[in-house]
Amino acid sequence: MSEAQPVDTPKTRRWRLPLAITAVLIAAALGWAGAVVFAPRHGALDATRYTTVEVVPGSVGSTLSLNVVAAWAPQSVGTNDAVGVVTSVALESGKEVIAGTVLYAVNLRPVVVAQGSTPSFRDLTRTSEGDDVVQLQQLLATLGFHSQPADGVFDRTTEQAVKAWQRSLGVPVDGVVRVGDIVFIPSLPVRVWLDADVIARGNRVVGGERAVSTLHGSPEFRIPVTEQQSAAIPTDAVVKLDAPTGDVWEATVSGRETDTDGQMQILLAPTHGDFICGDACAAIAVSEQTTYSGRIELVPEVDGLVIPSAALDAKADGTVVVLDASGIEHKVEILASARGMSAITGLDQGTRVRIPAKG
Repeated sequence: MSEAQPVDTPKTRRWRLPLAITAVLIAAALGWAGAVVFAPRHGALDATRYTTVEVVPGSVGSTLSLNVVAAWAPQSVGTNDAVGVVTSVALESGKEVIAGTVLYAVNLRPVVVAQGSTPSFRDLTRTSEGDDVVQLQQLLATLGFHSQPADGVFDRTTEQAVKAWQRSLGVPVDGVVRVGDIVFIPSLPVRVWLDADVIARGNRVVGGERAVSTLHGSPEFRIPVTEQQSAAIPTDAVVKLDAPTGDVWEATVSGRETDTDGQMQILLAPTHGDFICGDACAAIAVSEQTTYSGRIELVPEVDGLVIPSAALDAKADGTVVVLDASGIEHKVEILASARGMSAITGLDQGTRVRIPAKG
């Protein structure tokens, strides 16, 4: 007799679906759940395409800080013709001189400066004639020792004037002007630089040394730069230097050149007046370079309403617009742009504009 088989009753009957149908239903349920959880709200993608910023007052500009080097370029104009030992140096290099100024002394005999284009080349005594005598007579007249016309003839009147001058200097009074007593230079007054390797107390001089130079105007101002820095600096850019007096000197980029060492140099010229250093040039050291802190205006600073440059949209016709928070275009004019910001006109302060402009 066979075993009895279980019979399903209404309470125990269960639905059995094929396995493939069950898997499809589970996948559909998971997909719906993911869509509900991760899908952005309506319009959320549009909302993240841009942000807005407020138009505010400010300034826009760009500067580059570099060292500015000042160096004099002395021009040799006179030789020492005295022979002996330099016993004193009366002049500080870089000081302005006038006719009759004592420069230094050799064997206790002063050497003075006078104006003239003809250099000293001989002793001047009675019966001497020539352009050098004219220059001597002009010097004596300037100092108040000679009242006759400068005719180039060393006569008795000139001799008496020379003796009076010699007494004022404290040298032997013999009426003879020795070749080394005067250094003639083309123009006076002028700032003078003495070669310290030649004219120094205790040095022996034999005559013919080029020892006297003039400093005309002001030192040269330059900025050593790399080629990359040079490319970023526009010609006519304004440069501001911190002067030792506490003032600010202003200059303009005037050119470029490469020095003998291969270093690129930015050349500067005065923006106002004759000299970059104004009336303070005499305070700049003559014997060595002087370095100042400088700021080059790559983009001159402009005051106005400021927005990020990313808010600007250039049209095909060349006009520039921005979009306000409502998406309305406003035509604007750019006054200056630097470092990602722009100063503009054409908008009211407080307006909110879109960034980026094109979303």
